[in-house]
Amino acid sequence: MAEQIPFSDVALATNPEPRCPCVLLIDTSGSMAEVVSGTGRDLGRTAQVDGKTYRVVSGGTTRIDLVNEGLRVYQADVTNDPLAAQRVEVSVVTFGDTVRTVTPFVTTSQFTPPVLTANGETPMGAAILKAIDAVTERKREYRQNGLHFYRPWIFLITDGEPTDAWEAAAARVREGEEKKQFAFFAVGVEGANMDRLKQISVRQPLHLKGYSFKEMFLWLSQSQRSVSHSNPGQEEQVKLAPPAGWASL
Repeated sequence: MAEQIPFSDVALATNPEPRCPCVLLIDTSGSMAEVVSGTGRDLGRTAQVDGKTYRVVSGGTTRIDLVNEGLRVYQADVTNDPLAAQRVEVSVVTFGDTVRTVTPFVTTSQFTPPVLTANGETPMGAAILKAIDAVTERKREYRQNGLHFYRPWIFLITDGEPTDAWEAAAARVREGEEKKQFAFFAVGVEGANMDRLKQISVRQPLHLKGYSFKEMFLWLSQSQRSVSHSNPGQEEQVKLAPPAGWASL
């Protein structure tokens, strides 16, 4: 009798390339719906979001609109590199009204950028724990299918601070970094609590310049393309471009 392969493992079984996994951990709290350009018509009322008062308008470009544009840029750039498109895997986890895996791990050749919306608070602690569990499980699946893999990345983007307990997540980040189980990056958009991010991330959190989401996602794509062209286990020797064009410390 032929061996049965679970449907979820088909992609792992049919693509023998080593994997370069990345979780995009994206803040979709209500503040990400703030209009940042092309301000629309004032509707004459206010709304309380994440402890702040906002004027309600129609139209305009919001922070989450720019994130969605960045996701499309990221997907297009990685897939321009045929080898990276088969090796880089991405998962999208969001945290706002709830913590949600919007996109389970797929190679970027199969990745359809989601259209995210913003609402709710900032359950960052729970989201980080979910991302860590996701990379742990994905590495188990790689091993089960005999695939080599690079050190996973968890790439956090937020414009706020945790509205839930975050200490356990910070401890898991420290443990994971020390054991080289994953690399954790944190990017704070205007309004983010950078002091809190420093307590969570071992690596120095980066402050996004303005709303340079597109440039940030392009840097991420180029970095992962570079890593995916190295040999698993040697990725730390890859020299990444500095993020100076889109971020500051």
